[in-house]
Amino acid sequence: MSSDQTPSASPDSPHDDRTGRAGQDSPFRSERTPRDEVPQFVLPLVVRVERAVPPARTDALETAARAVLVILSDERSQGEGAWARVIRDWQDARIRKVVRRARGAEWRRAEALPGITVTGKSAEVRVFPPVPLDGWPKDLARLQVSGTDLDDAEPPVEADATAPVLWLNPGLEMSAGKAMAQAGHGAQLAWWALPDEERAAWRDAGFPLAVRTADPSHWAELTSSGLPLVKDAGFTEIAPGSCTVVADHPALRHG
Repeated sequence: MSSDQTPSASPDSPHDDRTGRAGQDSPFRSERTPRDEVPQFVLPLVVRVERAVPPARTDALETAARAVLVILSDERSQGEGAWARVIRDWQDARIRKVVRRARGAEWRRAEALPGITVTGKSAEVRVFPPVPLDGWPKDLARLQVSGTDLDDAEPPVEADATAPVLWLNPGLEMSAGKAMAQAGHGAQLAWWALPDEERAAWRDAGFPLAVRTADPSHWAELTSSGLPLVKDAGFTEIAPGSCTVVADHPALRHG
């Protein structure tokens, strides 16, 4: 499932809004902005969905979020690394992520392409360096976007309040693919907002995080807390400007 949103910027991009709030050139705005005038890229994420043993929904969301963090922190995405230029170009335009599914031979072909596979308890997600919006590698372009309507066999346990949590809007219904992309957006915003030492600590710990649906009363508090907030551009499934995720990292909490 595709998801276009426009997170605030990081030290790795030329923009200086690091709060996730709307600003003069905020990529959160759903109307056309200067970001739409530059070449557009998309970050591909492929989730392995075998017929016999599909991953649990929450684990897939959390694994996708970690996959985004893993590629952002990879040395190939930094400085003069092999992926650094395309990562910068992607971040300077709309921040697009598209989640597709693969199984069997499809998954093996995807694994042969440059990228990183991140595993969870039951989920496997491979993330690839950004590609042009209309220039997908054929082995990824042929993969299905639909069919990622995953379920949890049991309700997820309560999130650890001392660890990062990506809170989903309880008032929105999203496919698993859409929610995976949104969780990735939230993780990216948290990464951008953190100081270098907190980034390093999170990375060294293996990017622990949880993805949970917020209680409605808690959601209202979260969206006014000043924590990084994802607003979707509304190209698929949900209305433009919908608040989808709040990135609640302990180092970003106020007070």
